[in-house]
Amino acid sequence: MSDSALASVLLVLLILVGFAQFLGYLFVRLRQPKVIGEILAGVVLGPALLGRFPALSHLIDSAKQQGNILDFVYWLGLLLLMFLSGAETQQLFTREERREVGWLTIVGTGIPFALGLIFGPWLIRPALAGPNGNRLSLTIILAVGVAVTSVPVVSKIFADLKILHTRFARLVLGVAVLEDIVLWLALAVATAMAGKASLDPRAMSYHLLATVAFFLLGLTLVPRIIKRINKARFNVLAKNSPVAYALAVLLAYCAVAGALKVSLVFAAFLAGFAVVHKKRKLFAEALDAIGKVAFAFFIPAYFAIVGLKLDLIRGVSLWTMLAFIFGSCIVKILSVSLAGRFAGFRGLDLVNLAITTNARGGPGIVLASVAFDAGIISATFYTTLVVAAVVTSQFAGAWLDYVLRRGWPLLSSATAKSTPAADTADDMQAA
Repeated sequence: MSDSALASVLLVLLILVGFAQFLGYLFVRLRQPKVIGEILAGVVLGPALLGRFPALSHLIDSAKQQGNILDFVYWLGLLLLMFLSGAETQQLFTREERREVGWLTIVGTGIPFALGLIFGPWLIRPALAGPNGNRLSLTIILAVGVAVTSVPVVSKIFADLKILHTRFARLVLGVAVLEDIVLWLALAVATAMAGKASLDPRAMSYHLLATVAFFLLGLTLVPRIIKRINKARFNVLAKNSPVAYALAVLLAYCAVAGALKVSLVFAAFLAGFAVVHKKRKLFAEALDAIGKVAFAFFIPAYFAIVGLKLDLIRGVSLWTMLAFIFGSCIVKILSVSLAGRFAGFRGLDLVNLAITTNARGGPGIVLASVAFDAGIISATFYTTLVVAAVVTSQFAGAWLDYVLRRGWPLLSSATAKSTPAADTADDMQAA
């Protein structure tokens, strides 16, 4: 690559990340999720708006022609996002809250996912399928898109509103984590089956078994092995450079997943889970250092490129978008409300839980990105999934901010069963 070509790519990255950080800052000031501003940066710079100007369009097109660098930044941002999300999966709910989390996960997630699998074959249309999309993989993507809840975006909303310490936050994040673990397995299965409608049963069985085995081992045996390696005397790298060691675990997981033809995104999530594995303090500073760099450059670049990929001129079907957003929101909200009643919640508690767990955020966008890059879904369905993730996340953030400004509790004292006084006090203090 010539110096001029490299310079054009670096200039595009500078514009993308700078604009993403600027709009992200504005959205935070407006009490909205930062990720929405980062995606909007790519949309604004894309062909629908500023990309119409010849100079900017030529610059972006020339950078895309040197696609290896932009693709690398895009994928590294995605992998780091999932790695850091996996690292947040520890100790999100207490033993006393397992009953509530269980109901909210099994019913609140199970019903939307099951309905997506049952009615998906009748709802999907040829226009939604990508070049590698078959009926089964496309149905799985639809079901995951209806059921998914965002861990990173919801966590960021809670942190911005200063309610991350409350019982309400613990319940929602506990549900989101359990949802994402199961739904990432479904996504990994869908990508393994993509474009393999005519694959022989032996090859198909290998892909499915490899995915399921990678998932199970990544949650059970491998984290225990890595926990021993973390504290081993011979592990000089972990002692002298914890950041390098944590990144080495991420790269090793991805390398093994690539050899087994398992989704790298799925591997990055499990790598983050394995590194901390109930001992987050051991690598707290390393994860904070990785997070600072990732959220300063790579992750905003990833979301901006997601926005840049959105084809809002030819890749939009208004009917498809409205039908999916309204239909999926109704199914998710009603399912979580039903689950909340089984768990003992009533009134405003059900509304708060339903709207918050309906936020698709980061996982919804990652789902769209992975499925689109795997050729499972078309540009039209990709745009629909991303817009749904943005709209639901923005609405959740706006609703919680409204509830707190009105002085309403996130969870009423009648449902705070574990430590009523403390939990209610937390919620009222946050308000």
